[in-house]
Amino acid sequence: MPFKTYTYLALGDSYTIGEGIALEDSFPYQLVQSLRKTGYSFNAPEIIAKTGWTTDDLKKGIRKHVFLTSYHFVTLLVGVNNQYRGLDINEYALHFEQLLKQAIAFAGGEHRHVFVISIPDWSLSPFASGRNTEEISSEINKYNLVNKNLAEEYKVQYINITSSAAETPEEAEWAPDNLHPSATEYQRWAQMIASEIQSLIIYDRQEFQA
Repeated sequence: MPFKTYTYLALGDSYTIGEGIALEDSFPYQLVQSLRKTGYSFNAPEIIAKTGWTTDDLKKGIRKHVFLTSYHFVTLLVGVNNQYRGLDINEYALHFEQLLKQAIAFAGGEHRHVFVISIPDWSLSPFASGRNTEEISSEINKYNLVNKNLAEEYKVQYINITSSAAETPEEAEWAPDNLHPSATEYQRWAQMIASEIQSLIIYDRQEFQA
């Protein structure tokens, strides 16, 4: 086996820390727990994220943090606060590309071990009631087009949690703030990412043994 214990870095905002729910119910922690249950040894996730952070805030947070030399896996989910504050989408594209390059560097240059996660569509939440939900959804889609195109350009993994959630909005569950997802929704994200990570681990082990 190439690794005995894996490391995981989660970069983002309130969706990464699981605003409104217990930390262990956030998707990074549920992801690690899911992988541990399947027999893989993982350290606790290292999380660089805060509620309200834009891409610029995340960049500043990264500059203040002391990191390991590299991580086996990295996730990046950020942008909803850029959209919420009405910031320039071109600025988002510039910042996100910089963050993505950093994420790849944190993963030791292993592009396939970096996961860009799409921005959730908060227009579906009870919090958005009375707002222009069509406009919100349209803007989120534009932001997600940016991060998806950059993910493809840099050959990293892309996890689209937005479309699948929109298919069954009536089944969605929410945190007490009626804005952020519930632990159940984060579990769905974690399972999607865990499946891809398991495939990568199996592939890497086969390459190591070849």
